[in-house]
Amino acid sequence: MNNFWIILSHTYMSKVKTKSFVVTTILTLAIVVGLSNMTNIIEFFNKDAQEKIAVMDETNQLLEPLQEQLNVMDSEIILEQYDKELADGEKAVEEGEYSGLLVLEFDEGSLPVATYKSMSISDTNSSSALQSGLQQIKTQMAANQINLSQEQLAALYEPVPMERVALAENAKTEEELNQARGLVYVLLFVIYFAVIMYANMIAMEVATEKSSRVMEILISSVSPIKQMFAKILGIGLLSLTQMALLLGVGYFSIKQNLDSMEGGFFDAFGFGDVPVSTIIYAFIFFILGYFLYATLAAFLGSLVSRIEDIQQMITPMTLLVVAGFMIAMFGLGKPDASFVTATSYIPFFTPMLMFMRVGMLTLPAWEPILGIVILLVSIIVLAIFGARVYKGGVLLYGKTSSFKDIKKALQLTKSDKN
Repeated sequence: MNNFWIILSHTYMSKVKTKSFVVTTILTLAIVVGLSNMTNIIEFFNKDAQEKIAVMDETNQLLEPLQEQLNVMDSEIILEQYDKELADGEKAVEEGEYSGLLVLEFDEGSLPVATYKSMSISDTNSSSALQSGLQQIKTQMAANQINLSQEQLAALYEPVPMERVALAENAKTEEELNQARGLVYVLLFVIYFAVIMYANMIAMEVATEKSSRVMEILISSVSPIKQMFAKILGIGLLSLTQMALLLGVGYFSIKQNLDSMEGGFFDAFGFGDVPVSTIIYAFIFFILGYFLYATLAAFLGSLVSRIEDIQQMITPMTLLVVAGFMIAMFGLGKPDASFVTATSYIPFFTPMLMFMRVGMLTLPAWEPILGIVILLVSIIVLAIFGARVYKGGVLLYGKTSSFKDIKKALQLTKSDKN
C-alpha cells in the first residue's frame, strides 16, 4: 500500500507544480472573475457609449414619442432631427457623424413605417430597439383608430391564464421544476467538462510515462491495480483542487455583486429551495462518473506508445460523453421520455441522465439507487478488465494506436503470469 501512496502523491504533486496547470488555473480564474463581473464591465465600457442617430421624420409626429419609448426601455440611443437631403444623411453616416439614419413615414393606413440605414446590419441592437419602440407607437395609434381604451388594449394583450396541475402524487411544482432545471443545467456542464478534461489528463499521464520507459520499472514493483488507481486518484485530487479554487473564487466574486439582492447566494439564483438530496445525488453521480471514465481513460492511455496517438484512442470515449450530454440536454425539456429513461441505465450515460432525472422528476428511491449500483458494478468490472489490459498495455511499444491492441495487451498479461 506504501507504493500506492507514493505513486498517488507523485502524480498529484508533479501535476500541480507544472507550469501548464498553474497558468491554466490562473487564466480560468481570471475568466470566472470576468464572467461574474460581466455586468459591471459592460457598464464601464458603455457609460459614454451613447449612439446618435439622425432621424428624417417626414410625419412630424413620430420623433418625440419614439425617443420617449427608447428612454423607457433604458436605451442609450439619442435621436436627432435631420432636415437635410437623404444623400447628405447617408454621407454623414459614412463619415461617422451618426451611427445610422432613420427615415420615418406613414403608410396608407396612417401607421408608421421606417427605413434604417447604417454602415452594417450585423449590429442588431440599435435596429431592434428602434423597431420595438415603433411597435409600441404603432399599437397605440392602431388602438386609437378603432377607439380602443387603454383597459381594452391591455385586456387584448394580456396572456391567457393557464394553470398547470400535476396529478401524480408528490409531483414537483412548476417553481420547483424551474429551480431544479437551472441547477441540473449548471451541474451537467460541470460533469461534462470535468470528465472531458481530467480523463484526458489521465490518459496523457500514462502515455507520457510509458514513452519514457519509466513504466517498465514501475510495473515490476507495483501491481497494475494499485498503479492505475493511484494515478486516477492523483488526477482526481488535482481536479478537485482546481474545481475548489474555481468555485470558491466564483462564489465570492458573484456574492460581492449580490449585496443589494434579497436572500443569500443560492436564493438570488433561485436555488434556495432545491432539496438537499439533489445536491447529494449530484456529488455521488459526479464522483462515480469520474471514476468510470477515468478508469477507461487509464487503460486506453496504456495502449499507445506516442503521445500524439492519445486523441485517436480516446475519441470514442469522448463521443460517449458528448452523446450523454446531448441526451441530457434533450431530457431537460422532456425528462420523462421513454428514450431518456432507457438510456439512463446505460453505464456510460448514467452519471448525467440519472442525475438529470433525479433533479427533474420525483423518482422512486430504487431508480437512482439502481443507477448507483450499475455504476459501481461497471467501475469494478472495468477496473478488473482495465487492470489486465493496463498491465500488458504498458509493455506494448511501436505502432499501437488500434483497439486490436487490447487483445495483444491481454495476451501479454497472460504470458507474464505464466
